[in-house]
Formats: sequence, C-alpha cells, structure tokens
Amino acid sequence: MQISVTFKNLDPSDHLKSYVQNKLNKLDKLLDNPAEANVVLSVEKIRHIAEIKIIGDRLSINCREKTSDMYSSIDMALDKLEKQIKKNKQKIRNHRQGTRSELKGRETLPEEISSSSVDESSEPQIRVQNIDFKPMDVEEASMQMDLVPDNFIVFTNSRTNRVNVLYRRKDGDLGLIQPRS
Repeated sequence: MQISVTFKNLDPSDHLKSYVQNKLNKLDKLLDNPAEANVVLSVEKIRHIAEIKIIGDRLSINCREKTSDMYSSIDMALDKLEKQIKKNKQKIRNHRQGTRSELKGRETLPEEISSSSVDESSEPQIRVQNIDFKPMDVEEASMQMDLVPDNFIVFTNSRTNRVNVLYRRKDGDLGLIQPRS
C-alpha cells in the first residue's frame, strides 16, 4: 500500500508518520487489491483531526475523526476504516453469492439431487427491517438521506399521501420510486 502522510498546522513527526504507516499496513491485509492511502493529520485549536482516504480498484473509503489526542484520533479513524472495508467486502461477497444462487435456481435438477446437493447455507439470508415512515416532501427526504446509513429512505409523500422510496443510485444521484396514480 502506498501511504502519504500530510501534516497540517502540526510539526511533522517521524513517530506519528511511522505509527500511521504501521497501522495502515495491518489494514492492507484486508484489501484484495493494492490501494493508495492519503492521510492528513491536522490541529485546529484543541481538536486533533485525522482524515484518511483509501483509494483502490473499485474502492474509495473516507473517514475523519476529531478528538483531543492525535493518537486516539488516528486509532478511531482506523477502526472506522476497518469496519467500512469489512462492510464493503461483505457487500461484494453477498453480491457474488446472490448471482450464483439465482443461477442455481434456474437449473432444472431432479428433486432428490437438488435437495441433497444444494447447500442451504449458500442461500442469501433476507434481513427484515421494520421501519416507521413519516410524512415529508421529497426535498426533506433527500436531506434525510445524508443522515441515514442506508442507501434508501421510505417515506409518505406529504403532497400525494402515498408511500415513496428515495434511493441513492450507483452514480451518486438520487432516484425516486412512487406508485402510479
């Protein structure tokens, strides 16, 4: 992993730089492909800020942490990065398994062969999430998208009084699903 460490409003320290590099090299084991890490360590009044951006093949992860101690900011940012990397790997793994299970479902096999050869644990698990959706307009829902960790939000459109879904598209824009009248 290529690591660049930048100091902002802070005297450059070899110890801090090596600390960040050692921690990031441990995270490198989680990545499948080579990546580049840009680290910005800065101080604003009493806040010590660690910003880390990892860019790789089909991967871009950002995190930022502020505390009163630079080492704890770095540790918290790296913990957050590790969770995001694992979450990203799990999404990729689930996406690939979903494709395989769809293909398995399309194959025509005799009943006794299909029941014994297909492992039930390879089936994707369906996560059920009960939500309470409140009336709001589309603009308010788009602002709420920045606050929720999911890529979608379900709400009752206050103008039409119907259930709508606002989702984040792959290109970063938002899409709206609404029922026909």
